[in-house]
Amino acid sequence: MLGKGWFPDQHGGLDRYFRDLLEHQPEASGVVIGPATESPTRLVAVSRHEAPLPWRLIAFGMAAHRAARTATVVDAHFAPYAVIPLLSRRLRALPAVVHFQGPWADEHVAQGDGSALRHSVRRLLERTVYRRARRVIVLSSAFRRLLIERYSVSPWRIRVEPPGVDLERFSPGDRPRARDRLGVGSCSFVAVSVRRLVSRMGLDTLIDAWAQALPDLPPQARLLIAGDGPQRRELEQRIACNGLQESVRLLGHIDDDALVDLYRAADVGVVPTRSFEGFGLVVIEAAACGTPTIVTRVGGLPEAVAGLDQSLIIAAGDVQALAARLAQTARPGDLPTRAATRRFAEGHAWHHVVDRNRAVQREALAPAAAARRIRVVYLDHVAELSGGELALLRLVPHLDEVEPHFILAEDGTFADALVQAGMSTEVLPMAERARGLRKGSVTPRAVRFRVVAATLGYVLRLALHLRRLRPDLVHTNSLKAGVYGALAARLAGVPVVWHVRDRIETDYLPRAAVRMVRVMTRRLTAAVIANSHATMRTLEPVPRGVVIHSCVPEAPIATISRELCAPEPLMVGMIGRIAPWKGQDLFLRAFAEAFPDGGTRCVIVGAALFGEDDFEQELHDLARTLGLGSRIEFRGFRADIWPELARMDILVHASLIPEPFGQVVLEGMAARVAVVAGDAGGPAEIVDHDNNGLLYRMGDQAALAHSLRALAADSERRRRLVQGGLLTAAEYHPDIVAVRLQGLYRAVLDRGSMPARFAVS
Repeated sequence: MLGKGWFPDQHGGLDRYFRDLLEHQPEASGVVIGPATESPTRLVAVSRHEAPLPWRLIAFGMAAHRAARTATVVDAHFAPYAVIPLLSRRLRALPAVVHFQGPWADEHVAQGDGSALRHSVRRLLERTVYRRARRVIVLSSAFRRLLIERYSVSPWRIRVEPPGVDLERFSPGDRPRARDRLGVGSCSFVAVSVRRLVSRMGLDTLIDAWAQALPDLPPQARLLIAGDGPQRRELEQRIACNGLQESVRLLGHIDDDALVDLYRAADVGVVPTRSFEGFGLVVIEAAACGTPTIVTRVGGLPEAVAGLDQSLIIAAGDVQALAARLAQTARPGDLPTRAATRRFAEGHAWHHVVDRNRAVQREALAPAAAARRIRVVYLDHVAELSGGELALLRLVPHLDEVEPHFILAEDGTFADALVQAGMSTEVLPMAERARGLRKGSVTPRAVRFRVVAATLGYVLRLALHLRRLRPDLVHTNSLKAGVYGALAARLAGVPVVWHVRDRIETDYLPRAAVRMVRVMTRRLTAAVIANSHATMRTLEPVPRGVVIHSCVPEAPIATISRELCAPEPLMVGMIGRIAPWKGQDLFLRAFAEAFPDGGTRCVIVGAALFGEDDFEQELHDLARTLGLGSRIEFRGFRADIWPELARMDILVHASLIPEPFGQVVLEGMAARVAVVAGDAGGPAEIVDHDNNGLLYRMGDQAALAHSLRALAADSERRRRLVQGGLLTAAEYHPDIVAVRLQGLYRAVLDRGSMPARFAVS
């Protein structure tokens, strides 16, 4: 094992991680730069951190060369020190596992080193080491993305393995005694932050937020900041300028015993990092002591708390958001309990981490012997978490035979959601003039040469990238991704599966675009998936086409229809992107006709995503014209739709043209809500009239109003439809849909392309 330094002689998280990993692997030996007090005999410490870099590198390389005599695998933790050993003859013959714990070169830039030459040299050293590795271990999916995008490391060689925590050293204890030892025994509320005092850690943001939150915190609230670094004087001045000398203390460097006391004493921890956070070891150390931590949406921090409480995640650098979250923590019941937080930390026990690291080392020793899953690259052009993207995000974690990698054409909430779900993700940016081309503009006269050139340029870039990645399959998930992805995959020699989630008809696309898509799906694909039979009929004839419906997960246990609990007031709602063809205006008129007065309420959940803001304003104006007043609520976009469904008794799907699938219909059924939908397109395949929902003549305001009145007047009928809907939703569970999709993948790979007789329904 090749490290950087030995904890606690070196105070970084990398050094602590290296020490813990070495101590839990008795079969391993190690090399670090000294000093290394209280280290085992199997660790060799050479030179000193104060020595000139060339001397350190030479001494480290010689020690690593000697240690390699009995080694079967190299486990490297710090690229600059590992580069010479990994290029030497003896160690080059051994398989290498390299741990990536941060972009070393970029961190120097963030700390103020503006030398382009030094940055280039550092980046070259890093690239050399990471490309030499047979496997690369990262602590979070966020750092996997960074490693892929900035260092061009193949996603198939990267393994995400979160760090461990010493559950005996970091454990719940006597909080009053810990507070007494820290001198805050009389304080009613204590927040702590353990950080190196450098700019990227965001401690200036924390101090400003504390100043704003202090009036809303309990009397004698205290903020304790442990750590040292070059920003100390600046932070002291900031504390003084805010008049916080009584409530904020900089503790400087503290030893391990004091660190445990700090975690035990705290009501909440805070990690306000701005950039380059691989995971946040302090988060699980604090959790092991029973203390939850507020973190920023940076690097691996959201992943570090995702299994505990999503409300602990806030935007980076946002003083107001952090101040508000700090103020909330003082409210009873706002934070996870100390017992629940400790249970969460127990999932990071070191024996689990060591077992997973050993498994990666075995992979590096014999990669050909490891059972390989199907390598699938998923392509999508959008950044927003829309219907098709949500459907794929829900399904992919259930594909146990697949090793997925996502390539998106722009960054945004979809990329963030994929990373937080643990998916291998990268963004290969497409020029806005090509990516932003509206479907209505796809005509020979409207498409400009610059757009065509930008698209073809992207196709070539993507094709070259696919040649480097060498996946088994490419799966395109959007209409635009299908066009450029099918061309790129054909150039790269990779079979492509085109997932069609849109009706390919002239009421949705220009005639030229309809012809183009139909020809491409027949000529360029190994298989075509349609999300409904209604969608497939718009593509026919497609000799290699199958229908695989989108999936819907089980609704969270807390999501129970209000109809089953409290019948009044009745709530009728719509969920989905706000757009003219989605029919929110029809819904409002039908609601006003069905319920001209009384207590029945309606809600519209969703926002205009693609330049349809004028229509959204028209809906607000229409609601006023109809006299809906306080009975209408516009909720805007909601990432989590289950709480919104929990408020509803009736869910309406009101599209004015046939919907390709209608995912929200299934979501409503899963959430125990009575569903009303138009009688065309995908929803008509899901809804069995009067058994699991009601169908009305699509676009007919009077018919929709009649259905709403009928359901509002008959609670027993609503209850019966809810029970039927639950049975229907179970048929679309992700595990069931995953089996169908993986069967298609196997058929394509076994035959090169899917034969016409292969059918999945």
